[in-house]
Amino acid sequence: MGTAVAAGRVAVVPDPVGSGGRLRLLSEDGGPAGPSLVYPDLAAEVSRREAAGSPRWVWAAADEAYPWLLDRGAPRLARCHDVKLVEGLLLGHEGRHRRPRSLGAAWARLEGRPEPEDPPESGADDQPVLFAADRHRLPPDADPLTALVAVHAAQQRRIAGSGHPERMRLLCAAESAGALAAVEMGRDGLPWSARVHDDLLTGLLGPRPAGGARPAVLGDLALRIQDALGAPVNPDSPAQVLPAFARAGVHLASTRSHELRGVEHPAAALLLRYKELSRIHAAHGWAWREAWVRDGRFRPEYVVGGVVSGRWATRGGGALQIPRLLRSAVVADPGHRLVVADAGQLEPRVLAAMSGDVGLARAAGEGDLYAALARDAFAGDRPRAKIGLLAAMYGQTSGEAGQLLAVMRRRFPAALALVESAARTGEAGGVVRSRLGRTSPAPSADRFRDDTADPDDGASPDRRAARSWGRFTRNFVIQASAADWALAMLAALRRRLAGIGPEPRLVFFQHDEVIVHTPAELAGLVADAVTAAGDEARRLVFGPVRVLFPLQTHVVECYADAK
Repeated sequence: MGTAVAAGRVAVVPDPVGSGGRLRLLSEDGGPAGPSLVYPDLAAEVSRREAAGSPRWVWAAADEAYPWLLDRGAPRLARCHDVKLVEGLLLGHEGRHRRPRSLGAAWARLEGRPEPEDPPESGADDQPVLFAADRHRLPPDADPLTALVAVHAAQQRRIAGSGHPERMRLLCAAESAGALAAVEMGRDGLPWSARVHDDLLTGLLGPRPAGGARPAVLGDLALRIQDALGAPVNPDSPAQVLPAFARAGVHLASTRSHELRGVEHPAAALLLRYKELSRIHAAHGWAWREAWVRDGRFRPEYVVGGVVSGRWATRGGGALQIPRLLRSAVVADPGHRLVVADAGQLEPRVLAAMSGDVGLARAAGEGDLYAALARDAFAGDRPRAKIGLLAAMYGQTSGEAGQLLAVMRRRFPAALALVESAARTGEAGGVVRSRLGRTSPAPSADRFRDDTADPDDGASPDRRAARSWGRFTRNFVIQASAADWALAMLAALRRRLAGIGPEPRLVFFQHDEVIVHTPAELAGLVADAVTAAGDEARRLVFGPVRVLFPLQTHVVECYADAK
């Protein structure tokens, strides 16, 4: 069984049934440093080792192994190496984005065997499949611990052989720390008041209807839309709505909100209101609460790195899109507070830090980057400064944006050189990387198409598609580097909160925003930890740059009061 305790790396494989499992100490290069050790109470042994030295736990996937350990009494762990997430990062870096990432697939590549496809991602309503036989896609005769150790050692070699191994190590560590935080946030949940939620829904939609009927307000709007159009029409059906508008003399290409806003017909305003309330009813209404809110907590299932740029996604629940109208339902427990922090103007600051542009870095050294930019280059006109900078990052060239882009190019040449180089790389079919090494996919048969380009601009369809992909890579290098910073900030904050005590808990993360639920008397310490974590992430990701990454922090009882 063994009793020695050591920090470093420890491979861990829980038993699919029961409470046992196996551990194996790993050497600095990731290979085995001892025999396989069997423990009938794996969580107890993990707890003992964590208390003694906080090793980096190596497992096939945190979203499988970590909940298993927590369910059996293990404490929150400080560090891990998530083989599945790291495999995805390394495959992308090596130009193999679309290859499967499971332990079985990674091991098959090492063994020269055919790669099994990744299993489909389970949803919140699925039955538990934590250790289903095909979860890791290993063949029946393969030993999971042997495969885990071999794949981890190979990943360590691949990291060492990357162009900037120290950055790639940081990216893998931050991505893996994010996996720990995602599991914990899903378990803790965001405080959610059913009473306030009911009051909000009733005020917006009317009383909760029986069965699948429309709420009263939606039903009334539907009737008013029909009266305005002079014909029976289902407002949820574009196939009915578009001909109805056409008969009224209004020809629309779609029922999208941006088109309806430009229409003066009275039915357009009614349909816009209907669509807004209908989205709330479908996405965050009473049925949503029954599915996602339990014991006074909204418990989303986060998907770490669910977007190619490194941003997170969710498996349903809409955690990343809580409407402002409903944020009043997020209420701290009695005696507690919500510490809400978001990074203002994050992507422009990332551009300044990455490019080293002296003028843009000077503007980003102040609290309001757009105001400083306006003062330096746009005669004090902040709205025009913002348009110009966003045009630079997103590749907008038409209208006023094109004129302001020319100003940006003259005044901030290094910043524009960075994004325009990324665009040219994308147009040529190449890939770009974030600051830490997250890599964009190469274009393929399903590459982005430019649906907004003028088909009469003289460019061929392939050329328009290439320009569209260039806009994607232009923004990817900034957005993915912003995700690098956000992940590093999240990992640093999680560590600092653990140092404060067991009570402050991360309960929400959205791109550049975090919420910590904490006892009221600790709120000041938590706010300080947020500030320190943001600065630590800046130094880790970008080095000794003078660009500020300010986190606007609010200590509130209700989420809505932070905005």
